Parts: sequence; C-alpha cells; structure tokens
Amino acid sequence: MPLAGKGMLLTSMNVDVSDEPDFNRWYDREHLEERIAIEGFLEARRYVAHAANPKYLSLYSTATLDVLDSPAYRARLATPTDWSRRTMANFKNMLRVVARITISKGAGRGAALGLVRLRPTPENAIVWRDALQEKLAPDTREGIISMHLLESEPELSGTTADIPAVRNEGARDWFVLIDGTHVGAVSAVIAERFTGPAASPFPLPVSVGTYSLMWDLAKSDIARN
Repeated sequence: MPLAGKGMLLTSMNVDVSDEPDFNRWYDREHLEERIAIEGFLEARRYVAHAANPKYLSLYSTATLDVLDSPAYRARLATPTDWSRRTMANFKNMLRVVARITISKGAGRGAALGLVRLRPTPENAIVWRDALQEKLAPDTREGIISMHLLESEPELSGTTADIPAVRNEGARDWFVLIDGTHVGAVSAVIAERFTGPAASPFPLPVSVGTYSLMWDLAKSDIARN
C-alpha cells in the first residue's frame, strides 16, 4: 500500500496574490512540521495547481482515521499559533475533508497528481467502489505510479472554528488520487477513465484537476532534526 497509514486529511484553498508569500512561508516554515509532529501523523505533501481550483492542495497521511479525531489533534486545532490565525483568516474557497484510504494501488509517489472528485449515494456506493477497484490500476498506463481512493467521513469533515469555510460540500464526497511522473500522463488517465465514454458507471465528476508537487515531509524527517 503506497500511501502511509489508513487516514487522510485533504485541504485545499485559494489566497489572494498579495497574501501568497506569507501563506507559503507559513506552510513551509511552520504548518507542515507542526502537523507532522502530532502523534499519529505520518507524512504531508503540498501541491500547487497545474490546472485546478483551488490553487493549493495539501494531503496529510495518518496511521489511523482516529488520529484525526484524537485529543492531540483536537488540542492543536483549538490552540492555533498567531501566525496560523492570521494566515487561515485569508483562506478562500476552503475545502477540508477527513477520509479513509479504501483503495491504494501501485508503489511510490509522483511529481504530478490528478484529483477526481466524485459524489456517491448510499445506493450506488458499493457498485462504484467495485468499479474503482478496476479503474485504479496504475500498471496499465505509462507514467502512472499509483492510484488511490479516499472516502470522506462526514462527521469529521468540513469546517473547524478557525477555518472560515462557509460550506461543507466535501463531507460525503470521494476523491481519487492519481500519482504520475508528469501532468500529461495524469491528464490522459482522467480523460480516459473519468470524463470520457469509458467512465461508466460514473457520471461526470464534481470536479477534476491536476497539481504539481511542491514538497513533502515525513515523520522521519523531523525526527532527524
């Protein structure tokens, strides 16, 4: 299983151009390491949009889903740093999703990421999950490293007191992650398996996007420091 752990926190947002330098400095110099230091967090990855909205995306892997409802994590959410408060106040189009990693195939992580957002119903969830077992096969396409399914946990997803999101749209959505060596390979799989004639049994996704990896951080990295 190429994704570490069983739980995932996905966040994405836009910020005004004037706020981007401080926003990126906060993520790179404080926020990622602060989150990875929490017990049960394993690694984090930051992305910037190639062709996607929102512009910025972060993925945090956790040992179990329960880590994302643990006292240690809740305490950190309740006591953000001053820098965090200032930065989060500038978030726009914020999406925050806590999810289970239910499918993960392949080995490794790519420099490019495809993100496909699906909206299942209780009636079609089993059929969709079975179909995705077939669709998320990375070894049949050049340039694709690994593919994964995140299934949102409604009770844990959505806004928190210090994240000014006005909607909880992602609370029941699924997110397909496609790790590839370049954007072209990722885009081709999205078109072939999720937006073209072979997408059945899925309707058009809620959204699709491609991202480029900015950097990643593992628990072992901060342990060495």
